[in-house]
Amino acid sequence: MRPDLLNDLFRPISVLQGVGPKIELTLSKLLLGQEASGPATLIDLMLHMPSGLVDRRRQPGIAQAPHNSIVTLKVRIDRHQPTPRHLPRVPYKVSAHDETGEITLVFFHAKQSWLERSLPVGETRYVSSRVEWFNGAPQMVHPDHMVTEEEFHALPLIEPVYPLTKGISGKVLGKAIRAALESVPDFPEWQDQAWLQRNGALSFAAALAHLHRPEDANDLDPGSAAWKRLAYDEYLASQLALGLVRQTMRVTRGKIRRFEGHIKNKILAALPFSLTGSQSETIQEIEADLASDRKMIRLVQGDVGSGKTMVALMAMAAVVESGSQAALMAPTELLARQHMRSLEPLCEAAGLSVAVLTGREKGSARTRILNQLEKGELDILIGTHAVFQSDVAFRDLGLAVVDEQHRFGVHQRLALSNKGQDSDLLVMTATPIPRTLVLTYFGDMDVSKLMEKPAGRLPIETRTVSLDRVEEVMHRVARAVAEGAKIYWVCPLVEESELIDLTSAEDRFAALQPLLGDQVGLVHGRMKAQQKDEEMRRFQTGDIRVLVSTTVIEVGVDVPDATIMVIEHAERFGLAQLHQLRGRVGRGSASSTCLLLYKTPLGEVSQARLSVMRETEDGFRIAEEDLKLRGEGDVLGIRQSGMPGFRMALAEFHGELMEAARDDARLILMKDPSLESERGKALRMLLYLFRRDETIRLLHSG
Repeated sequence: MRPDLLNDLFRPISVLQGVGPKIELTLSKLLLGQEASGPATLIDLMLHMPSGLVDRRRQPGIAQAPHNSIVTLKVRIDRHQPTPRHLPRVPYKVSAHDETGEITLVFFHAKQSWLERSLPVGETRYVSSRVEWFNGAPQMVHPDHMVTEEEFHALPLIEPVYPLTKGISGKVLGKAIRAALESVPDFPEWQDQAWLQRNGALSFAAALAHLHRPEDANDLDPGSAAWKRLAYDEYLASQLALGLVRQTMRVTRGKIRRFEGHIKNKILAALPFSLTGSQSETIQEIEADLASDRKMIRLVQGDVGSGKTMVALMAMAAVVESGSQAALMAPTELLARQHMRSLEPLCEAAGLSVAVLTGREKGSARTRILNQLEKGELDILIGTHAVFQSDVAFRDLGLAVVDEQHRFGVHQRLALSNKGQDSDLLVMTATPIPRTLVLTYFGDMDVSKLMEKPAGRLPIETRTVSLDRVEEVMHRVARAVAEGAKIYWVCPLVEESELIDLTSAEDRFAALQPLLGDQVGLVHGRMKAQQKDEEMRRFQTGDIRVLVSTTVIEVGVDVPDATIMVIEHAERFGLAQLHQLRGRVGRGSASSTCLLLYKTPLGEVSQARLSVMRETEDGFRIAEEDLKLRGEGDVLGIRQSGMPGFRMALAEFHGELMEAARDDARLILMKDPSLESERGKALRMLLYLFRRDETIRLLHSG
């Protein structure tokens, strides 16, 4: 049960004046992400932080108002010039003056009656907005504020600026946040007094008020006492949640699994290569976990092409030999089916039964798989999130393997492992994750790293080429195809719009067709799964030699004889994503090339990113650089996937706070595992405030 003190903060934002159903829906998506299932609450609104501020204190007079700067002017209204009826696109203009000069106030599609009431001729008004000078004359387009002398004292001269979305104005959002702040109660303090004294001693409520009512730009610095207080609160909530998950899963004793490695040996005999040292070491760690009475919760981090899938297969083989079943879950249908294709021959050689289950399996095919699973006739199930669904029942799920872990939150990993009473959990990511973020997001797990690439893999030569030379690159691609090469050509996701993304990929496809004829294919996110799979199959078999694609090929696609990767508009991609895409080539024994096509002029961050790509193939170094350049939400793919990340805590500014929060959380749970003390009860409120409350049900008394 949520504490009564929090009830006001968890009211939907529609209780605020001016927030109707349409604004509530738009705001909820802004605050909670596009996948938001319910309405945002007042606390969600309050944790939406300003990205800057507008300072309206400057009152220079019209003649001294600098171009493109925000000023406040005291003016007298001279005359109105309404929009001519037959020319609706011509703006409505209002002329005004002060003792230094004249200015024109410009309005598009405005109501004449409203403007005549707001700006009566002969009256004095304060107007505030950005001034622009054209041909020596100043103008102000749609002033942000137009108030009388009596109203001027209430004009906010310093206004926070918030990240917005289409359909929400800064005025509406600012007013809603100010109204929500009035609901903040006087909370009991959940932070340790010694920590507060060392770090500025602001309360939660005071820190919130400080950030939403800044007095100068320094107040919005992530290093300010107010921001650090809230960042630490959020980190502590996260670490407590992870600690509670870990505590619960550790208390739930694991099953001691007995196996001698017979199935593993059959798989090894069927492999055309030997395992790397890292793979063998990680498999030993996993087998030790499975043989102990502790529940396994292990994260395997492996750079692109380091052989995680083979590690997962060995783990599943051990569990099946012990008499249980295993499930492997991938983030996309494309990847799930690829896992099926690569593992099926090895499973067959080792006598393991395996099936794939995605949204595509329907009717009798789906029923047959579910029946086999429930009867224990299936050893391994490979699938997408369809594996979560309530009608999927295992006879005895012993191991849940989640591929590309960063796409799945704490509650999802609990849901999957809960499909089996004693199931162990192995999670894998091909995105090398900086240490800070491993602790932040995966603090409930033991961690293994695959540091080597399989024997015989050659370095990938990475070059940067200006887009001005794209014609030259296309002709080089045609020559390479004539010599038997297979080539990926990746087009960017522009402004997160599938439509624009699709257009750019289709345009490139159309431009390459005259050179390559039917040797070029196209894959993008709007195609049906069967179409995508068919096009990928044609690329794998060599029916087509060039695959133009959007980032749908970023994760896991395996075509060992592809040797050239062209990434168009490389400056638009993050480092981790560029590294993932580059990792689609260089998977065989032939030498490979990655061409990064960029548009000039390059910004500082883009330049730094492309330099790192040229210098190194070390995914862990790339991840650390990416964190510095972009922040953790992008590094982990959280912003793209809709999984809630951190709102206040920014790893690039607050990394050292996370380590302190982790130690604090461990100490708290050691002394008070059920959060029953006075501080413990206050900390339960903290878990609710930062939406980590799914873990409260794990408490014995919760």
